[in-house]
Amino acid sequence: MTANPIVPTIPLDEDGEHHGFLKLPYSRDDSAWGSVMIPITVIRNGVGPTALLTGGNHGDEYEGPIALMELAIDLKASDIEGRVIIVPALNYPAFRAGTRTSPIDRGNMNRSFPGSPSGTVTEKIADYISTVLLPETSVVLDFHSGGKTLDFIPFASAHVLENKDQQAACVAAVEAFNAPYSMMLLEIDNVGMYDTTVEEQGKIFVTTELGGGGTSTARSNAIAKKGVRNVLKHVGIMTGEPEMGPSRQLDMPDGDCFVFCQDDGMFEAMKDLGEDVDKGEVVARVWPADRTGRAPIEYRAGRSGILVSRHFPGLIKSGDCLAVVGVEV
Repeated sequence: MTANPIVPTIPLDEDGEHHGFLKLPYSRDDSAWGSVMIPITVIRNGVGPTALLTGGNHGDEYEGPIALMELAIDLKASDIEGRVIIVPALNYPAFRAGTRTSPIDRGNMNRSFPGSPSGTVTEKIADYISTVLLPETSVVLDFHSGGKTLDFIPFASAHVLENKDQQAACVAAVEAFNAPYSMMLLEIDNVGMYDTTVEEQGKIFVTTELGGGGTSTARSNAIAKKGVRNVLKHVGIMTGEPEMGPSRQLDMPDGDCFVFCQDDGMFEAMKDLGEDVDKGEVVARVWPADRTGRAPIEYRAGRSGILVSRHFPGLIKSGDCLAVVGVEV
């Protein structure tokens, strides 16, 4: 069996606060014996559960990296019982490029799991997470937002799982995260997802969508910072009670929640995020970009609910996700 070439520059199982890198050899034109240096922090204090906290799974999503960079500075070993592993930019090449996928191999980290130790750079990172870090982990929090092409209301989410005890544990952790919205998320394509690999290993998994547009806001960053500490308190790694506020419960029952574009043109939002939507109501219009005198094409909601996501850029292409409607529970 091929061994994964990634080597940590810090100990993963010693008490204290350790800041370093996951060092992945990568020979390239500008560095024949070079490496991809993925920042990592490991904070450990005695025996207890392990939390794996990740951001930058997609490189143009920033609430996770901001919250986790700050946590890596602020959190001390004396604050915890157990271990916290922090990887603020999981797909580090994509994070440095400000792109969804890796500029090295075009790898989408969240479609590359469980990875391969002899594969591309992205697949090697995924394999290391799958085979080295995840087996030692009790709970995983993976931060997401909409990147450059989508915008979301801020929610934390879990998935429907066959193991209902595991699902209940994930839902409880989502509720502890305490985003303004909590979602049972329907994935339209879960093959190769980090989420799926974590859940197949029987771990508690929490993910988020906290904003979008290829940036973050003071509000979305504050949600991320509070949420990660809440999850650590919920699982007993940090002491104290989670800081709780109101959170609206949402569901995505089926594919009618999604509205996909079938035309190229200019995107006009007809509903803002968080607004109520009735089934059949126009949520967006797409204008022809190449001529005047032609009416826009209307896109309508497939069900009633709340607009939880929308296309972000001003131009849109056929096949793009145009809007998503969630149902309040």
